Parts: sequence; structure tokens; C-alpha cells
Amino acid sequence: MAAIRFFTDEDVYGAIAVALRRARIDACSTPEVGRRGQSDESQLEWASAQGRVFVTFNVAHFAKLHACWLRQGRHHAGIIVSSQRSIGEVVRRLLHLSSRIDSESMHDRLKFLSDW
Repeated sequence: MAAIRFFTDEDVYGAIAVALRRARIDACSTPEVGRRGQSDESQLEWASAQGRVFVTFNVAHFAKLHACWLRQGRHHAGIIVSSQRSIGEVVRRLLHLSSRIDSESMHDRLKFLSDW
């Protein structure tokens, strides 16, 4: 049972990845890995190649991208979508989710952070 590793999108507060690391969760942000300005699809491809669950506030676009990838037989490490919330609330919910779900259970899944 491998722990979830997170990759936060450019539109997600950079402080979230930092806070997750403080809680001993493997997380990195788009700016930290030098991927600012890349397309959404490119970001998801990178996260998937790294085995990282993608975290974004871009709910509508990534829900569509998730469905498109599944129709095409493509795979990803998981996508977590959320409306914009406070840093503390996002971190709390991601910690809760990561304590209940492992990385294998996230493969090809789209989860709404509001459920956690």
C-alpha cells in the first residue's frame, strides 16, 4: 500500500505543497518543478509519469480531461478537483483523503475534495 504523492496545479496555492511536506506527505507544486505555463494536458502527463496525483481548482476542465483520457484508454495517477478554499481547509482535506486512500486506489480516478 503506497502513499499518495501529490502534484499541485499552477492555480493551487504554493503553500499547500509546503504544508503537506511538513505533515510528511510527498508533495510538489508546479512552480517548484519548473512547469509554469505548461498546458493542462502536459501537466497531467507529467504528474502521471511521476506517479503523482494531480490537485487542481480547475474542476470543469479536469473533469472533462479525465473523461477524455479514459475514453482514449489513457491512464493517470489520479485527479483531485476542488473549488477554491482556504489553504488550511485544502490541506486538512488532502491529509484526510491521503490517510484513507492509497496511490493504487487513486489510479484513473477523479475525486472531489469536497467529499473529504
